[in-house]
Amino acid sequence: MTTAAHSSSPVLCTVKDAVVLLRLGRSTIYELMASGELPFIKLGRARRIKRADIDAFVAQLPPQSV
Repeated sequence: MTTAAHSSSPVLCTVKDAVVLLRLGRSTIYELMASGELPFIKLGRARRIKRADIDAFVAQLPPQSV
């Protein structure tokens, strides 16, 4: 078995997972998905977000000036 198979972080995240990871509301996640800012995959009725896309979304956020 490979190490990747036992990673603690899922490759595909649910909306609920994204809420926890990004610490944003469920509605905000759906809005980001609808606007195309947060790409997602639709499998039947389920929506899944690649962990890599969540990481890329965070990386492109502008730094907050204080």
